[in-house]
Parts: sequence; C-alpha cells; structure tokens
Amino acid sequence: MGTLSEILSRAKQRAKEQGLPYAGCLTPAEAHQALQLTPAAKLVDVRSRPELDLVGKIPGAVHIEWSFYPDWKPNPDFTSQLEKQVDREGLLMFICRTGGRSNHAATTAAKAGFAECYNVLEGFEGEADPSGQRGKINGWKMAGLPWTHG
Repeated sequence: MGTLSEILSRAKQRAKEQGLPYAGCLTPAEAHQALQLTPAAKLVDVRSRPELDLVGKIPGAVHIEWSFYPDWKPNPDFTSQLEKQVDREGLLMFICRTGGRSNHAATTAAKAGFAECYNVLEGFEGEADPSGQRGKINGWKMAGLPWTHG
C-alpha cells in the first residue's frame, strides 16, 4: 500500500481534485494502514449509537455522533466533543455509514481549525447493492478490516 507519505499524498490529491475543504480522502484500507503507521492518529466514527450497536464498531475508534437517531437532529456539541477527545494537530480520519456524514464532519473539523482532517470514503458499510443491502460492494467491512458486533 505504501508509506504514510504516499497514502496521504494520494488522499490529498483526491481532495484537491474534488475541491474539498479538508486535507484528503482515504479508502478504508488506506485509513487502516495510516492507523497502523501512526499510533497517534485517530479514527472518529460519527455514526449514531444505534448504528454502532446494531451494525458494528471499529475497535479503538473515537465515537462522536454527527446526528442523533431517530430524528437525525445534528449534534450541536460535535466540535466541542471533538476538541475534548482528539489532538487538534493530529491526523484525524472521519468515518460514517457510507461517507456522507463523515464528509460533513471532516469539513466542520477543518473549518474549526483541526489541522489534518480526512474523510474515509465508502464508510463502514459502503454502497447499497441492487437489493438495497450494504456491506457487499465496498466499505470498511467489505475490505475485511477489523470490526466487532455492537
């Protein structure tokens, strides 16, 4: 997969090509490799508590809900909770179910002054297949990366 510099360079190029306001976009495998190469890096899982309990968790991830189930109201304390749990200068990778909420979380964190914010593309479950099932096309689980049941 490459060195940390190579991984982050690819991620930064993706963000540049898409005009994103944060450092970069990582595939799940790249995010996992970055965590292995950088022990101080943090994976921030922004899914709701029920998603973690019902679908699965990533060991060692920091959990801060982006929005709350069942009405999906935004978490008004997201940034302050992030400040309490991670280093502003550290490598931060945000993940959700499919990559949408984590995109918003990475954007918000970057605008709040967190230095190295990355979105994990595909998310934990990835795209839905034609029958509406997730976890079969792409995403953290499909890549065979570590996770546990809620």
